[in-house]
Amino acid sequence: MTNSENKKFMHVDMDAFFASVEERDRPDLKGKPVVIGAGIRGVVSSANYLARKYGIHSAMPVSQARRLAPNAIFISPNHEKYSEVSDRVMEIFDSISPLVEQISVDEAFIDISGAGKLLGTAQEIGQLIRKKVFEQEKITCSVGIAPNKFIAKLASTSCKPNGLREISLDGILDFLHPLPVGAMWGVGEKTEQELHSLGLRTIGDIAHLSEKTLIRALGNAAGKHLYQLSWGKDDRAIEYGEVEKSISAAETFAYDLDQEELILREFLKLTARCAHRMRAKNYAANTVSIKVRFADFRTISKAKSSDLPLSTNAQIYEVVKKLYQSLNLDRARIRLVSVSLEKLVDSDNLPQQLTLGQREKGWNEATAAMDLVEDKFGGGSIRPASLLKKGPRKDREL
Repeated sequence: MTNSENKKFMHVDMDAFFASVEERDRPDLKGKPVVIGAGIRGVVSSANYLARKYGIHSAMPVSQARRLAPNAIFISPNHEKYSEVSDRVMEIFDSISPLVEQISVDEAFIDISGAGKLLGTAQEIGQLIRKKVFEQEKITCSVGIAPNKFIAKLASTSCKPNGLREISLDGILDFLHPLPVGAMWGVGEKTEQELHSLGLRTIGDIAHLSEKTLIRALGNAAGKHLYQLSWGKDDRAIEYGEVEKSISAAETFAYDLDQEELILREFLKLTARCAHRMRAKNYAANTVSIKVRFADFRTISKAKSSDLPLSTNAQIYEVVKKLYQSLNLDRARIRLVSVSLEKLVDSDNLPQQLTLGQREKGWNEATAAMDLVEDKFGGGSIRPASLLKKGPRKDREL
């Protein structure tokens, strides 16, 4: 085994995160199946464990989820709220160890190898994290502990919800080999089918197949990768200190749109939502991209990078609008649009690009004032006059 015996990795995963936050804020939801996702053409973002008993899962169309559980409570997602909770949870992790790798809004890896002298055993540290998260946020999480990241992730999955499990170095193969091949990193539906066609049902089956045979079946990279994992070998270290790569928001419409005015209004809303979240994290964007999905599900994307990072709604929307108009869609029927702010950088002490007649300072001051209002009174409490008109109904999709 490559990892030394004193190496300890922890994977912490919130339990049904979005649904748990809604249940926390709405006591009337307790004991009921809850699905985060709404509208005619929306998708499920999260479902609590009662709803999952009906076969509901993330990325499932809401229409299908309603057929499976017509009595479930369906709620439109509030991603700004979930992001705020996530930030506070990650602060708890940072208080345990400086080596934290956030891999999504609701899960992270933590290297606790050097935390034992101060905080106790790995299981004591895991219980401390679970206690802090529940006391502060009133939601639960599951914790997996192991000598490497791969096994730690599987351990947290195996003890959900609201559990803790440690896999020791000498217990890895007993834990790992009975698991189905679909539990492995890098095994999607297609690869799982290929493995099944070879008669490989468990990770142990893969481990006891020759590496050369696996490479012939799956290719060099995939074959070597899965063979190493099947023996519990994972040398990856914690990747920490990275700036968030992008911030995005999307809207799926309840009916297709083909009028530029209405579509641009939706782009303006998405721009405001993304830009507010970005500034709250003290970032600015070097690249702005948009995505347009048509009624036939054909999807196109377009992006533009700026000479200097952008931070205000006005700057970003100007780019978004030009990107959309450059597509020359001519009343094409559109079902979804999205905005993404990418190549994010720290916004402190950024140079300001001033051009003749541009009131950059005024926009910056106005934007800061708008952020203060939204932070105090909630998203959408202040908006451009053009958004006061009634727009199309839509389902929020992430």
